[in-house]
Order: sequence, then C-alpha cells, then structure tokens
Amino acid sequence: MKWVGCWRAKFLLALHLVAVSAQSELFEEDLTLRPLRDGKLAARFSFTTLLKGATPREPQTLSRDDEAQHYTLFPLALGQLLREHAVTELHLTLNAGKWNYDHWGYPDEPGVGTGAELWVWMGDTVPTSVDERWQGVRHSLAGLFCASLGHLDEQRTTSPALTFQPEGFLPNFTHPHQLRHATLPSEHVCTENLTPFLKLLPCKSLSGIAGLLNPHRLFDADWHGLGVHVRYREGAGVEVRLAFQAVFDPVRYSPDRRRDWSLHSVFDRTIERACPVARSGKVRVELPLDTSYTISPGPADVSDSTATYVVDSGKEALDVAMSWPDEHEFNYPATSQAPPLTDISVRRNLKGTSQAEARLTLELTNNLPVQVSAGYLETMPWHLQFYLHTLQARVDGVSRDDLVRIVSYTQPVPHSRPALLQAVLTLPPRATLQLVMDVSKPFLRYTEHQPDAQRGWDLPPAVVVSFAFGGANGSEALQDAGAEAEAETRGRRPRRMYTPVMLVDLATPDFSMPYNVIIMSCTLIALVFGSVFNLLTRRLVVVRVAGPEHEREREAEQDAAGGSAKKTR
Repeated sequence: MKWVGCWRAKFLLALHLVAVSAQSELFEEDLTLRPLRDGKLAARFSFTTLLKGATPREPQTLSRDDEAQHYTLFPLALGQLLREHAVTELHLTLNAGKWNYDHWGYPDEPGVGTGAELWVWMGDTVPTSVDERWQGVRHSLAGLFCASLGHLDEQRTTSPALTFQPEGFLPNFTHPHQLRHATLPSEHVCTENLTPFLKLLPCKSLSGIAGLLNPHRLFDADWHGLGVHVRYREGAGVEVRLAFQAVFDPVRYSPDRRRDWSLHSVFDRTIERACPVARSGKVRVELPLDTSYTISPGPADVSDSTATYVVDSGKEALDVAMSWPDEHEFNYPATSQAPPLTDISVRRNLKGTSQAEARLTLELTNNLPVQVSAGYLETMPWHLQFYLHTLQARVDGVSRDDLVRIVSYTQPVPHSRPALLQAVLTLPPRATLQLVMDVSKPFLRYTEHQPDAQRGWDLPPAVVVSFAFGGANGSEALQDAGAEAEAETRGRRPRRMYTPVMLVDLATPDFSMPYNVIIMSCTLIALVFGSVFNLLTRRLVVVRVAGPEHEREREAEQDAAGGSAKKTR
C-alpha cells in the first residue's frame, strides 16, 4: 500500500505540473468557410498556439547555452528551431495552383504564391551572421517539412523590406533586424508535407477541427496550400499559427451539378469531438448575399453576415451543410459581366520568340474610382537580366513615366545573386497601367541545366501591394470623387497580391548528342575489335578445289565400294 500511495502521489504531481505549464500556453483552432460566386467553396483552417510571456532569443546569446524550454502545447520541433537560430519572425508557405483574385477575391491568408516561399526577420549579430543562420533555418525547415527548401540558396535570396514588413513586434536587440526572403516556384505541396504539419498540432488529426484534414480531399481541390507563421506579440508572447486553406468545387462532386455542400461531402468527414486541450474551437461560415440558401444546423451566433458554430465535446458530431433549394442546377456567372473582387487586377507575361531576348509586360488595372499607390516587387534569378533603361509606362497608349518611381534596384550577379527591383506605382482611377521592359536570357553551363531542361525554368511571381488610396491629398481626393468612392475605399488595408508563375525558355544544348556519340563510338569499337579479334584468333588454311575428272573417278570408287559391301552381306 505504501508503494501504491507513492506512485499515486507522483502521478498527481505530474498532472499538476502539466496543468500549470498548460496555463502558460493557449491553443485555439478555427475553420472559416466562404462560398464563392463561381460555385466554389474556400476553406481556411487556422491553429494558433500562444506561448505566454516568451520572448525571441537574443542573437548575442548564441555563443552560450540556451535556457531549458519545456513545452506542452507549443510545437517542440519548431520551438527548438526558433531558439537555435534566434529567429524573431518566420513565414513559410507551400502552395499548389493559381489563385484567381478576380473571381475569388482576397484570400484569408495572403501568401498564395505558387510554390514555396520563406521569409524571416532575424536580429544581426557578430559571432554568427544572419546569412549563416538563414542557411540553418532553410535546412532545418527542409528536414522538418520534407520539402526542397535547401535549394533556397544565395541565388534565390533577397531582402525586399519594402514589401514584406514584419507582422509582429521586433524587439530592440543590440543589432538591428534583417530580412531574408526566397521563393521556389517549382516546389509542390503533397501528403509528405501535410503529415509533419499535422504532427505539430497538440491533438494531431485525431480530434477537433484538424480531423477534417483528409489528404485525399485536400489535394483534390482546385487550389490548396499550407503555411507556418511565427511572430512576437509584445506583452503577450510568441505566437505560432499553422494554417491550411483550399478552394473546393462542390459542383464537380455533385452528380446533379449543384453547389450544395456539407462538411461530409467536402472533406468526407465530420467533426466528431473537440480537441480536449483547445481553449476554443469555432467553425465560421460567411453567408452569401442572396437569401435563397438554407444552412443547418442552426448556428450558435450570427453577426456581420457570419454564422458561428462552437465545437463542443458534449454535443453530437458537427456537420454543417448549406444548400440552395430553388436551384436545380448551378449556372456559372458570365466572366465578362462579373466585376473583379479586388482593388487591383494584375497580369504579367513574357513575350519573345528569341532564346536570347524577350520583353516583360506587367498590366495593373485600378478597379476603384480613386487613385491608388502600390508597391511593385520583382525578384528574378540571374537567368533573366533586366534592361532597366528600357522600362516604359503607358496608360491607354499614352506614355506616363511619371507614374513609376524606382525605389531600389539590385543587379544580378551570375551564379551568385538574383535581381531585385522595388518600385512605387501610381494607378489612375479606373485605368490600366502597362509596364514594358526588355530582358535578356544568358547562356547557362551544361551542368547548370535541370534534368527536364526542355521544359524551361519557372520564374517566381511578382508581388503587388496597394498601400494608399485617394492619392497624395488623401481626403480631398476622396471628396472630389464623391460618396461612392469614399464608401468603396473605407476600411481598405494593404494587401499582397501574387502574379502567376511564368515559364521561360532558355537556350538549351542538344543533350541527345552525348547519346549519339556513345552509340557511334560503341559501333566503331565493335567493328574494329571484331576484325582484329578474328585476325588474331582464327587460323587461315588454303583449300584446293579438285577438277571435274577427279570428281567422276571419286564417284566411281564410291559406287564400287558400295557394291562389294552388298555382296559381303
């Protein structure tokens, strides 16, 4: 009985320690569902863990042993990475597909660029430089998420501080913070990335909203991507937010071509029970503008055109469903009649038939009745070099170079550094600004080509951020534009927009030539070796051929020999 009491006391003490440590960590999960006007459904999963009272590690302490870190809900693998490299803020996204801004509007998570994108804010230090720690962060994340982030080397790394401002608070360290940003447009997100993503959650995918993350349905969506975001909130602590968003097509799933959906029809699962360590779990559904829909079960709260459901373990399995009873079949809206859902529409393309030169074109359409100022970021690998003196700006065919102001330009260094162009653009109201610039495509070494060299090279997307509405005079411009313009621009905030990835065709050598050389060499060697081998190993003998008289005598002797043999028998 004494031993039983001792073990019971130890068990209760362990539970008490876990409860005390859990009070310093908060975990919340959230799911937002948004029906789109083209019949699709946008879903955003968000899992937020807050480590109360924690602060980023001072880079000057990297030469000393770090203090012990004990986590209960905070992901241990990610926490060790942040402390090891003294990272203040980190953002990683892995996306597959093309986000349609005109039809889907702004995404809930702004980082929707195709491929992999990683940007980090770190304090500078003397013993270990930012670039060395940046390399360690890349390789650590590559091993953690089974992604090719190790290819984000110095040939893809830039510091576009104008476009990627910190989303959290940067502490006042001894040395200032620096930004490192890199993209890998050819990287794709798959199940091997989702599995370590789920392992970072306290409840994994066993309970709570994370139970809806069915890889068979997620990777069948029209667009999908995951993200890891770390920031420091002054006075609160270090926050880690794991996000996954996707765009599903219920019309494609429905045999009747209807846009009705439910959690079970979209994810093939329902929310069976809540995550026991989550402080709150909510499912939010943004209600459409039309009133011909029905939603079930009844939401716990409806405010600002958003229905909210609370995930509770005491209730039955939650399966939210929305239907349009009056629709027999969904009719897609006409593209020409549907206005874009964003403030700016962006198009980018690369024209040219030559393998040495091309022309880069960027078209930005201002959909607002007021003037808009936007930041423009172009990051190009050294495979594509800008001719900045050829940059031209036109509005409705009229030259308007005054609308472009170059903030910074970093020339590329072959085999070492990419090109970085940051500019501020002024977009007139209800007008299209066209930027045209000549580019050159250099020759690569034959060892620098990819295995699928004939396919071409993926170029990273450009980034456009609208940050000022109404021009330089602000309120005066809005008053001149009228009440409609003031209503449209009210509540606007800077948002990042990514252009689609481009494919560039570089001069490619004839990689079939080595194969032809091998075949020809093998043929010649076989012919020469065979001839020499025959001469060395075969014995040449002269054979004399007899005349016709000798042949007749030989036949007679054979006949005589055959007759004597018969008599003997």
